[in-house]
Amino acid sequence: MSLHIVVGFGPAGAATARLLAEQGHAVRVVTRSGGAPEPGIEHVACDAADSERLTEAARGAAAIHGCAAPPYHRWASAWPPLAASLCAAAEATGAVLVMLGSLYGYGPVDGPLTEVLPLAATGPKGRVRAAVWEQARQLHEQGRIRAVELRASDFFGPGVTDGGHLAARVVPRLLRGKPVSTLGDPDAPHSWTYLPDVARVLVEAAGEERAWGRPWHVPTERPLSVREMVDRLAAQAGTGPVAVRRLPPAVVGVGSFFSPLLRELKEIRYQFDRPFVVDSSACEAAFAVRATPVDEQVEATLDWWRERRAAVG
Repeated sequence: MSLHIVVGFGPAGAATARLLAEQGHAVRVVTRSGGAPEPGIEHVACDAADSERLTEAARGAAAIHGCAAPPYHRWASAWPPLAASLCAAAEATGAVLVMLGSLYGYGPVDGPLTEVLPLAATGPKGRVRAAVWEQARQLHEQGRIRAVELRASDFFGPGVTDGGHLAARVVPRLLRGKPVSTLGDPDAPHSWTYLPDVARVLVEAAGEERAWGRPWHVPTERPLSVREMVDRLAAQAGTGPVAVRRLPPAVVGVGSFFSPLLRELKEIRYQFDRPFVVDSSACEAAFAVRATPVDEQVEATLDWWRERRAAVG
């Protein structure tokens, strides 16, 4: 068993750290504020954009899992120093750099998204995410680091809360039988990546040399629209049918004056106004991780939300 560094402790970082600890690895989580220790997990307070401090935290590690993400409205300014620091720490320590990526870099695409598509985004968030991978890829090809990027669609599942489109704004309401509102077309097919599958593929890729040097799409089940997912959640919850309403563009426009998140979502509205379909067949053909069946995803997610509600009263 070996030491793994997990940068970031949001939903993906926490799931990855806990899975590594369950497998018997030593895990060191790096965040700005640190955190309370858990069995097998050490928390270190460190600004991951400080390459010297991150390198010190990563000494002796087999892999660095880059799971942190700056706030949406700071992507353009905050991603470059964070990415440079991750690469510098990987080069200085020899640890494999396992990067959790997104699909923003492709920009709008007609048809399913595959890893061979060019990173042709024109918006600032898409361009910066494309540049993060391009930097790591070039260093990998130069033999200076070993790097891999796992790209996921919108997160769904236990642990996903405020940042998920099928999370805090949806599940608590449908558990009460209340209507839910959604950004974009509620009937457009959409790929949802199950959070535990993200953690499993990040862990597997760290130890698979044949994975390194290229991007992969996290194994993701077939696309289902927001309405279809809400129907499945409501059926499993036993609440009966729940209405799904599209947020009117005027409401989104007014809300963007007060909500930084809504302002930033304008760039990726295309992902919800039209089909957004991920092809993860390459990863599933090459490695052991498979997408969890949707019914299991729904059941586990509802169980997690019920436990969360009970814990907070």
